[in-house]
Amino acid sequence: MKITYWVLSVVFALFALVQYNDPDPVQWILLYAGVAVHFGMAATGKMYRPAVWLWLAAAAIWAATLLPDFINWIRLGEPSIVDTMKAEQPWIELTREFLGLVLAALGCGFLLWKNRV
Repeated sequence: MKITYWVLSVVFALFALVQYNDPDPVQWILLYAGVAVHFGMAATGKMYRPAVWLWLAAAAIWAATLLPDFINWIRLGEPSIVDTMKAEQPWIELTREFLGLVLAALGCGFLLWKNRV
């Protein structure tokens, strides 16, 4: 499991690194870097469950605020959100953000599930 944790730590660190040119980079870098740190700590056997719960709650609550936009994207017929990196329509960026938050929440949930006491 240590290898899986290290791989996911690197993946989330890369997610954080590519946020530097985002319109709101600080919050996204903190979100993804935090998940990367949690995976790294789990890999070393030093995971702090309350912090992971906090990150999970933050990602889930933040995602909930974008859920209406995600549902709107589904109602639009799920047009492509990856044709171009430039978000020409507001639903492109909001859907991408929602999915990123879901990934972060799932990562934290995975850590809590695999390291239950």
